[in-house]
Amino acid sequence: MLATNGVVITVNGSSRSKNAPRWLGPVAHSRAALIPPISAARWLLVLIVIASIYFFHGFVVPVLAALVIGFASWPLYRRMLRNIGGNTTIGATLAIIFIIAFLVVPIGIAISYTIGEVRDWVGWILEVNRNGEAVPAWIAALPGVGDWLTQQWDRYIGAPGAVGELIQIVSGANIGNIYRAVIAAGDGAFHLLLTLLFMLIALFFVYRDGASFTGQIDLLGERILPTRWERISRVVPATISSTVTGMTLIAIGEGIILGIAYWVAGVPSPVTLGVLTGVMALIPGGAPLSFTLVSIYLVASGSYLAGAGLFIWGSVELFIVDKTIRPRLVGGPIKLPFLPTFFGLVGGVKTMGFLGLFIGPVLMALVVSIWREWIREVRLADSTEIASADLATEEHDPPSPVIRKATSP
Repeated sequence: MLATNGVVITVNGSSRSKNAPRWLGPVAHSRAALIPPISAARWLLVLIVIASIYFFHGFVVPVLAALVIGFASWPLYRRMLRNIGGNTTIGATLAIIFIIAFLVVPIGIAISYTIGEVRDWVGWILEVNRNGEAVPAWIAALPGVGDWLTQQWDRYIGAPGAVGELIQIVSGANIGNIYRAVIAAGDGAFHLLLTLLFMLIALFFVYRDGASFTGQIDLLGERILPTRWERISRVVPATISSTVTGMTLIAIGEGIILGIAYWVAGVPSPVTLGVLTGVMALIPGGAPLSFTLVSIYLVASGSYLAGAGLFIWGSVELFIVDKTIRPRLVGGPIKLPFLPTFFGLVGGVKTMGFLGLFIGPVLMALVVSIWREWIREVRLADSTEIASADLATEEHDPPSPVIRKATSP
């Protein structure tokens, strides 16, 4: 019942005065919204994205790794899908099996051997710090610098406790703390295994639902960057594929091949040196520096034939990779400057750990590629403006007297 004079209002069997206070305040239907619906939806989307980053930032590294591997291997995956009839679930399962067999397992074996060898190195350093160590004969016999190196060895390594003092001066940390850090790094293998597991799970869904997700990204990209998205969407996958194939996979291959060469030449800790060579191969000129230093060590220690053979083998292998394999895989060498590559490598390791070795250079290559695209657009726009200005000047200016005389009958 509704009273015509506005005294009593009966709704659903309950009556109250029209002028009674409301819980949520008076209703004003004529007032405008404080925040427009579109702005409210946009701010709500931003808050949701921020909250998602806060709560799920621990999964950023494995998801990035999955996206990088998915972009790099997508052409091979599409070829495999055509051979199995286009079933994305079966194709994603087979792709994950191949990646585990040919990428994850070899890297895991190399890391386990490297951790064991590094622990042996640290144990030797602790023993030398406790009892001292005489200078090796091959260092003392070096021509020209042998005497100076012997003095430095006796000063910083030969005396008991000298290694600990040197580490304290260089790094500011105690040698016992460094040993415990190495042990903790070995015990952190479980965390790395968990990260790899999340990466493989994310990679499975990248393979299975990558096509539909790419269509959705293209739809949003056309709304955000309508004039640039088409070109950026072509540059990004090509850059990631070229970087991963031309830098990361080739660096892993060089580390394996040169690590085997180190083992054949009789170098101590060949697995660790092979891993270090693979990491250095990510930097331009890093692989030649690595096997050259190892060859110099072999020659200085008296293994002349092994040192010369290692240097020749490394030079031939590097020539074959740079002149035949790399251009065939990526269509030409990757023109990534040294400084972005170095920053990507160091920053990736510092921020993302071991997986940063692969993600850091890819992200830097992506930044450099987008930067080059913007510079190319600016130069193209400038040249277009200059050409338009020249054309307008030619249309408004009268012809010169020389041309008028030449064209007169």
